[in-house]
Amino acid sequence: MRLEIKPAAAAVRSNKLLGLELLRFLTAFAILLFHYRQFAFVGDREVGLIQDRLPIYWLFGPLYHSGPYAVRVFWCISGFIFFWKYRDAVAGRLLDGWRFFVLRFSRLYPLHVVTLLFVAALQPLYFQLTGYFFVYQHNDALHFLLQLLMASNATTQEALSFNGPIWSISVEVLVYFFFFVMLLATRSWLLNLVVIAISLMIPGQIADCFAFFYAGGLAAMARQLVTSRTIHPLAVEGASWLAASVLLLCGYWFTNGHLESIGLPVMLISTPVLLYSLSREVILPARLRQVVETVGNMTYSSYLLQFPIQLTMMLGFSLIRAPVPLYGNAFFALFVGTTLLASYLTYRYFEEPAQRLVRDALLQPRAAGAFIASP
Repeated sequence: MRLEIKPAAAAVRSNKLLGLELLRFLTAFAILLFHYRQFAFVGDREVGLIQDRLPIYWLFGPLYHSGPYAVRVFWCISGFIFFWKYRDAVAGRLLDGWRFFVLRFSRLYPLHVVTLLFVAALQPLYFQLTGYFFVYQHNDALHFLLQLLMASNATTQEALSFNGPIWSISVEVLVYFFFFVMLLATRSWLLNLVVIAISLMIPGQIADCFAFFYAGGLAAMARQLVTSRTIHPLAVEGASWLAASVLLLCGYWFTNGHLESIGLPVMLISTPVLLYSLSREVILPARLRQVVETVGNMTYSSYLLQFPIQLTMMLGFSLIRAPVPLYGNAFFALFVGTTLLASYLTYRYFEEPAQRLVRDALLQPRAAGAFIASP
């Protein structure tokens, strides 16, 4: 018998977080567009890129510049989801360390290792043709081992290697461990404030990840509190949407559309407020709900597949000695469409089966009838 750990209240159980699923997809799309500029790279440097000539720049201009912001939004969404799904289960000893590890390992590692091996096979071919690696230059045995351990940030943020975008996931892995251990000691929201405050005093991506993850956790706690109590929910909803709209519009205005330049404290306020606003229960027709859930599920595969697809395309252009038409709308549509289609197929036919295989192999033999959290 397999049971799922869900939030305690029935009203909370019915909330599928469709708003957050849609935001996850939009954030992944922003990162995809941010990385599109890598078609202009020679080695690890951008050469001759004219940004306002990028495809459909009049519409996607803010997204082309918003990669750093989008990564932080991802971290915040992760914090919301983890506190939403796992906080009560871990604190209540319903989910032990082994099961928590298997759930995360089965979700992240299979696709990571496949894309790592794929990039490791293609980068030497690209090097033979051009004399340098494509974008990420630290493709040696040490960094391959670090990648296998999902510890690509163990050296420095500048030493990105192989499938470089995995760096943000490797940072999150550290937060997952801290999240689980600390919940065994306390589930108080005060811990979130302490972690955020300390993180603001420490420079670097790891501290940023802790801050945004735990800020997202505060948003999840607030949503659960409002959902479980009748404290003028409409007034709270209206105030949250107003605050989110004002913060985002002001941020966009003062940065002239360059959202990544918003100050860290402002982002730490606006992003969880936005997540709280989007996390309200949304009732959609079954087919539309399935579409939203599907595009949300595609985000991890799209994040890890975009660089291997870029590398493959660059290898092809290098073989035929032709320039990359990065300013062409047709080429842009080909890259984006290929990535999204590959992400959907990968999630459906590789990620989901791999998750089931790993979980069945590592969880079922340990204890029949154990509680197993949803992915």
